[in-house]
Amino acid sequence: MIIKPMVRNNICLNSHPAGCAAVVMRQIKYVKNHLAGKGAGEGSPALVLVVGCSTGYGLASRIAAAFGYGAATVGISLEKPASETKPGTPGFYNNLAFDREARKAGLVSITLDGDAFSDAMKTQAAEAIRKAAAEAGIKPKADLVIYSLASPVRTDPKTGIMHRSVIKPIGKSYSGKTVDMMSGKFVTAAAEPATDEEIANTVKVMGGEDWELWMDALAKEGVLAPGARTVAYTYIGPELSWAIYKNGTIGRAKEDLERAAKEINKKYAGAWVSVNKAVVTRASAVIPIIPFYISCLFKVMKEKGIHEGCIEQIVRLYRDRLYTAEARMDPRKTAVDHEGRIRIDDWEMREDVQKETSTRMESATQETLDSLADVPGFRHDFLEAHGFDVDGVDYAADVDPSVL
Repeated sequence: MIIKPMVRNNICLNSHPAGCAAVVMRQIKYVKNHLAGKGAGEGSPALVLVVGCSTGYGLASRIAAAFGYGAATVGISLEKPASETKPGTPGFYNNLAFDREARKAGLVSITLDGDAFSDAMKTQAAEAIRKAAAEAGIKPKADLVIYSLASPVRTDPKTGIMHRSVIKPIGKSYSGKTVDMMSGKFVTAAAEPATDEEIANTVKVMGGEDWELWMDALAKEGVLAPGARTVAYTYIGPELSWAIYKNGTIGRAKEDLERAAKEINKKYAGAWVSVNKAVVTRASAVIPIIPFYISCLFKVMKEKGIHEGCIEQIVRLYRDRLYTAEARMDPRKTAVDHEGRIRIDDWEMREDVQKETSTRMESATQETLDSLADVPGFRHDFLEAHGFDVDGVDYAADVDPSVL
């Protein structure tokens, strides 16, 4: 079939297998050029578990660990497979491409598909860690656990209750100018304040409770290495986005993520929340103000030569934070801010970057938007996350969606 992007209300409903594979290959190439050989050895990761491995920062984390350090990896995600008549989800193709390239490189990789929130998946992951270790000839202990889940719903394994997250402000309504990334037109985005129940549900889904349960389960199963590192990802952003983000339901959940990091640190080894820069994800197109902000931010950072995507961020996280020569020997030497967080949003939050981005957002009109913001870049990244608009891919070619 010929697969073209199907976008409805800024949500892409399909994906392209060849495009997804090409993006994975490009990220692998970047890692080989910028991370491989720069710190492998004692103290570097040997067996890595990535919870939420199929897209975005989770996928980048797995690629960097495997192709940067030669680590065996176990990845967990919940993806919809392809059929003969319908494409699978982007993560389905990403996982296939990663496993294929890992095998070709002689790297051990095991990918599990299922509900990462469930107790059953935690047990399966422990078994997969043992299997991966046996294949790699190393100790059956995970020395790095990446927690990068981005699910909108979670079923609590103890109660059986399904909780659903929302992206809403807290306390008062929100209304602001944003950009429709497909049309390039300004629109007004509005959101009503969350109820107490919605806040609690969002924390339940996107907070740190499940991260803690994962670490407890790995320790109980005896597959957590002494001195293991674990990282979860968050975003803070500028004050202009706080009404809908940091001070909204998502921000409340991310506060709980930081709470969980402190609790994990008390029981096990080094746990950090890494504050990453703004990137285009499958969800960011529908968060009020974010498309407008990111479009202006990307233009500024590209002009300054400091723009990064997921893989560039994670390479910097590993190379310049988690696994520097000093941090490999002593995790306490990992550079953090006053709250104990790793900051790789430092380039985004530079004063000159934020000042110029804010100025552009204040002055932009429909007529000047193209010169002040990078809406085409936002659109490209959004489509690319689904395997579309990727250089070198023939989108007029007939493809079998069930075969990568």
